Amino acid sequence: MFTASASAEVSVEELPELLLGEAAVTLGEVMLGFAIAFVVGVTLALLIFSSRTVERAVYPLVIASQTVPVFAIAPLLVVWFGYGTLSKVVMAALIVFFPIVVNTVDGLRAADPDMVNLLRILGARPGQIVRRVRIPAALPFVFSGTRIAIATSVIGAVIGEWVGSTRGLGYLMIHANAQLHVDLVFAVITYLSVMATALFWSVSLVEWAALPWRRAGLSPQGEA
Repeated sequence: MFTASASAEVSVEELPELLLGEAAVTLGEVMLGFAIAFVVGVTLALLIFSSRTVERAVYPLVIASQTVPVFAIAPLLVVWFGYGTLSKVVMAALIVFFPIVVNTVDGLRAADPDMVNLLRILGARPGQIVRRVRIPAALPFVFSGTRIAIATSVIGAVIGEWVGSTRGLGYLMIHANAQLHVDLVFAVITYLSVMATALFWSVSLVEWAALPWRRAGLSPQGEA
């Protein structure tokens, strides 16, 4: 197995294996961080929408979290969670947390008020209204935020690897840059770009499959 520390001695034939191995490490960090951010973000968005108290207490903190430079957080995460995978996963999750929360909240608020009022008149409970009207209306917003999040999560993982790591494309880039291996730096950038683009279009494909009414130009309730 190749490591970033051995990049100076890697031949041209061995370079793809090195890049793919480090890309697998970074991709694992990205997917774990995104999964955590998605579950926590959607859950928090539902709480913010459902409770004015939670909204007033938590929403300002979510917005304020975006004012903190990520490079200021990354060293602290390394101190708290070590040089292993966990600090990179947390970094990726923090990067993508905001668009998921904000877009989900906006989507829940975008439900058709006439449909909501109709269900209330028919005696539907708040939970039933959320499941049958608000969540379907929010899904396009959720996928919009998810597309942004999945692409930017690559940045979070790489930043974590820059600050403290021994594996991953971010560490490989720093190591190659220190040795003036410009070709390897550009190879890493290419791999990261391909990874982010592939993840973005993967989410778009899931959205296309999961929201058939969008393909038909209908509302979630089947109206044109």
